[in-house]
Amino acid sequence: MPLVLDASIVACWFFGDEQDPRAEAAWERLEEDRAVVPLQWWFEVRNVCLLGEGRGRATEAQTDEFLRELPSFAIDFDGLPNQRSVVALCRRHRLTLYDAAYLELAQRKAIPLATLDKELVTAARSEGVPLVLAVP
Repeated sequence: MPLVLDASIVACWFFGDEQDPRAEAAWERLEEDRAVVPLQWWFEVRNVCLLGEGRGRATEAQTDEFLRELPSFAIDFDGLPNQRSVVALCRRHRLTLYDAAYLELAQRKAIPLATLDKELVTAARSEGVPLVLAVP
């Protein structure tokens, strides 16, 4: 089953000093399935990498290598979300528009969401959206 993949998971993959069982579970799922992401994911992932450079957590070479490899991952981009649904999720759960877009996508496609964001996890649970959890 496909999954929605947010930028926090990919950040965990990028930074060698970050590890989380949920990120590992999402990585393992990509071996057999595909992820789908909202359009802003492209910008968010690159921003995380560049912020990491600025904080001394990654080098330019590491960022460049990761971004060269990223298109080979089993990740597809979705189109524009349902505006009304995203705004409603923002209001109901006090999410950012960006986080609500991940949640809306998981709801609309009826697929699990992979995230490390605590507020997004709480909102997903409240909405009945399944989460990618650690591999047992």
